[in-house]
Amino acid sequence: MQTKTVTLNEGLEEAVELIKDGEVVAFPTETVYGLGANALDGSAVKKIFAAKGRPMDNPLIVHVAAKADIDKLAANVSAQARSVIDAFMPGPITVILNKSDIVPDEVSAGLSTVGIRFPAHEVAQEFIRACGVPIAAPSANTSTKISPTTAKHVYDDLQGRIPLILEGGNSEVGIESTIIDMSGDTPTILRPGAITADMLAEVLGEVKTFSGKIIVAKAPGMKYRHYAPDCEMVVASSVEAAAKAYLENKSDKPIVLAKTDYATALAKICDCESIDLGESDNDVMRNIYSAMREAEKNHDYIICQDFGGDGAARSVMNRIEKASGGKRV
Repeated sequence: MQTKTVTLNEGLEEAVELIKDGEVVAFPTETVYGLGANALDGSAVKKIFAAKGRPMDNPLIVHVAAKADIDKLAANVSAQARSVIDAFMPGPITVILNKSDIVPDEVSAGLSTVGIRFPAHEVAQEFIRACGVPIAAPSANTSTKISPTTAKHVYDDLQGRIPLILEGGNSEVGIESTIIDMSGDTPTILRPGAITADMLAEVLGEVKTFSGKIIVAKAPGMKYRHYAPDCEMVVASSVEAAAKAYLENKSDKPIVLAKTDYATALAKICDCESIDLGESDNDVMRNIYSAMREAEKNHDYIICQDFGGDGAARSVMNRIEKASGGKRV
């Protein structure tokens, strides 16, 4: 199979035809690029899992192009859930709701719930509207690997496995959507993201963050290893620890991922090669996956700053901890 990358103007008609024919198409969102298929067609959805090499018990998120479409996919949407939808959609948030009968088991991994998202990216919205059906989509990368934030990232991972990639520039947010479970009594964050716990608490009053052993995953990114580079990655507890790990590393190709001020401080201790992730937590969130992809291509040992904190930093560290397997220096 030959994989094409096209702009929306060049390829929208072809993309829509592919979806109608039960095929998959990669498309941009403000979080990361997604690999989409008709969410109401179980056979089409299976092709997503095949292209990615993704376990079938890992549920998908359904993307819509209007809030009104949510009621077709979900049953008994609570007033609390609607308050989240009204406050943050379109945007980088996924709401877990009790699903309606039209959602196939292939999307929900056989669960009674479904994750629904209304992306803010204009290309994503136009693509979904033109398809006329909701689009089930995980990130458009090989399963467990680093999520894609450019069309080239998608091509690098999935060339020959999918027919078409819609180009939409660099993802503005840079990590996957916040996932909040609104199907039970207490709103629970299952995956942190750009919409933070504090932001959700302003709307809901009380928000819980999931902790504990995962038996059945209600959302993507909970059960399996994710976001992992091809080489070893560790988290440094301090600038000094990063310098020590760099100098003592037995390979000849270590690299440090860090904020601007951290990299400056590091340079005063040792002559360490680093990738500057920017000055703010939002800069880090936007740049982290691209930096990890650059690092894995040219280096064999990645040392990442511990960003700590709350909000966006906490969301980034959720991804970093999974990518590093919890290894620290």
